Amino acid sequence: MSNLLGRILVTGGAGYIGSVVAARLIETGYRVTVLDDLSTGFREAVPAGAAFVEGRIQDAAEVLDSSYTAVMHLAAVAEVGESMINPEKYWDTNVLGSFALIRAMRKAGVGTLVFSSTCAVYGEPATAVISESTPTVPVNPYGASKLAVDHMIAGESAAHGLTAVSLRYFNVAGAVGSRGERHDPESHLIPLVLQVAQGRREAISVYGNDYATPDGTCVRDYIHVADLAEAHLLALDAALPGEHLVCNLGNGNGFSVREVIAAARKVTGHPLPEVAAPRRPGDPATLVASSARARERLGWTPCRSDLSEMVLDAWNFAQGTAASEPTGT
Repeated sequence: MSNLLGRILVTGGAGYIGSVVAARLIETGYRVTVLDDLSTGFREAVPAGAAFVEGRIQDAAEVLDSSYTAVMHLAAVAEVGESMINPEKYWDTNVLGSFALIRAMRKAGVGTLVFSSTCAVYGEPATAVISESTPTVPVNPYGASKLAVDHMIAGESAAHGLTAVSLRYFNVAGAVGSRGERHDPESHLIPLVLQVAQGRREAISVYGNDYATPDGTCVRDYIHVADLAEAHLLALDAALPGEHLVCNLGNGNGFSVREVIAAARKVTGHPLPEVAAPRRPGDPATLVASSARARERLGWTPCRSDLSEMVLDAWNFAQGTAASEPTGT
């Protein structure tokens, strides 16, 4: 890699995905600085060997200088429901924070950016398999804020020669050792199911069982967090100066809610009772990524596509953190 042993700033590097990315960078030989305000991240998740700066994205100008070769921007607020009732938080952190970061990069002469985007930019697409050419029509401020940053990056690349890649994640799952998912509140299916197995929830709610899918429940694309981290490393050298490359990241296969629950039953040995619940507004029946562009441009192929493996990794992590996690009902 041309950036081998380069110095990289990882914003959000104390969070779930950011900490795994930062650890993988260090393993590969990069020098890493993590910038995180610890509002949702954890200091102990920052990998050994990384320099740590506690601060917001808006503080990037105090960190960046010409010694950095790239920025991996994973810091964000990312709860869809919260964004509907507190949109200003999403404009402030995701949009204004990213604007401050990009301005600081330009001032410091840092010319490469890898941005953590999301499939939420597509909203409720009419097609089940989503490519980068699928219309972007976000239906909540979270998705809209991420799309705004994508537009910002495109303009920066065209005007100032920024080399940039936006990675639009689908559902991230699994764990890598002591680095896994621990949100508060939790809204993602796999950790919620595992909380039932831990006795921290009585049952798992299934929102809708009459969709046009094989078992009537929603189908989603899951990607292992370790595969996601590999895509970030590959993205460092994927784009050309002045190019903004956008890539979807998913397995290209979907798993239904009931398939996820069944995998968790097998992994945990727990019966995992279900409770039928009404459909949630805006929940499409099927959302699956086309990652053909990522395979072609990044040279990326997911290696951990087995659902049971993702659930097992998440289960091993959850058991190690159960004592410190908040309870729910």
